[in-house]
Amino acid sequence: MTRYFAYCQGDILLTREGNIPLSLPFAVQPWQRVTELTIGEESAVVVRLDAPYADDHYRMEGLRKTFDLLSPADYQLAGKCAELIYWDGNSKFCGCCGAPMQWQTEISKQCSLCGKELWPSLATAIIVRVTKGDDILLVRSRNFRGPHYGLVAGFVETGESLEQCVAREVWEETHLRVANIRYFSSQPWPYPAGLMVGFTADYESGELQLQRSELTEGGWFSRNCLPEVPNRSSLARWLIDDWMKKD
Repeated sequence: MTRYFAYCQGDILLTREGNIPLSLPFAVQPWQRVTELTIGEESAVVVRLDAPYADDHYRMEGLRKTFDLLSPADYQLAGKCAELIYWDGNSKFCGCCGAPMQWQTEISKQCSLCGKELWPSLATAIIVRVTKGDDILLVRSRNFRGPHYGLVAGFVETGESLEQCVAREVWEETHLRVANIRYFSSQPWPYPAGLMVGFTADYESGELQLQRSELTEGGWFSRNCLPEVPNRSSLARWLIDDWMKKD
């Protein structure tokens, strides 16, 4: 069985039939095929659309919104396919000799001239839940589109461990020192090609001083006085919900 993961400007194409829930299309269409993935006994064809496509049977939907529309497995696969679309558009030519790159496997390319092989790269970032007693540290990034608060996060730099990145990002963004840094979970983050690695940490010392170039608001919050937080599709929300369940 073949399903199509078709994208245009970050939106994915879904089928709609009356009151039947939105789903991934199976029908073959004359779309621009990028690559094909094999998942168990199924195949997933990754497709780039030249323009948004919609009619009585199809509609375009933002990838993040499909968290509530697709199964967890299909949502994660849709993210992987979106990353391949992004990577394909940014890897047309060899970085060594400038010749065209050609697909070699379902997730790699090879230079048509010098033979250099290339795989999609990930931008690794940490996100950390910092607690002090019964309170949690929440901040608002300048990049947030809505009024919600989230957790301290940032990209891992060359030459540092994940734990070092946690300590550095917390210090840079809040001027706080943390201790007992512990791994929590990770999440593929295809916006456009990231991997979020979640941690928890305990407040150690310092007075809260926000890095205003990155953050607009921030503070310590108790369980009975939380601001709006990220939706349940994000690792930030998983970390916050886990804290909410603790005694």
